[in-house]
Amino acid sequence: MTQATSTPPVLDEIAKAYPMRFLRKDVGVAIVAGACLLIGLLIMNWAEARTKTFAAQNVPFSISYPAGWVTTESLLDAPLMKVEDPVARSAFKTSLTVESRELDPAAPPTLQELLDRRVQDRASLTGYHFLSNSETTVGGQKAMRYDYAYTAQPIDQPRRASLPVVVVAQEYIVIGKGNTYYLTFAVPENEADLNRPRIERVIQSIKLD
Repeated sequence: MTQATSTPPVLDEIAKAYPMRFLRKDVGVAIVAGACLLIGLLIMNWAEARTKTFAAQNVPFSISYPAGWVTTESLLDAPLMKVEDPVARSAFKTSLTVESRELDPAAPPTLQELLDRRVQDRASLTGYHFLSNSETTVGGQKAMRYDYAYTAQPIDQPRRASLPVVVVAQEYIVIGKGNTYYLTFAVPENEADLNRPRIERVIQSIKLD
């Protein structure tokens, strides 16, 4: 007949002590990790909230955009401004371009006419695809929002391989006092969701007086 063996009291105490010690360590690690995550979120929110303001000299127009975006060159004829996000996770960088055109006071165009001209102009882009358009308000003025997509070759140099990037563009056409403004947000498709709240904040910051 086998006789049951019992664990010595000393071993029982050791077995109880070790789980408690590891439990305290795990709790400590979890607290530190949670604190780091919270600090990271606070820093990210602070960075997102920081802005720069651009105010045009010759027309009544001002706009605020993320402070981390930098001024860059544009292929357009002297736009009011162009800025881009240098840390975008794509060879094609998220950008904002603002153009200004004088209105003909004798025959000012309608928003629909301006949209039709813009659609015709953008149709020449590689892989162009019309998405949607809708009326909206920008800076207290009636505006037209125009969404489309196209493909871009961000690195177009010999012997430098790069895949084309699908770009999602969001334009706002606004008729101000004596001028029409075109605001174009061009975003790589993989960052479209990330930039939607940014674009909304930028649009809400616009002043036309």
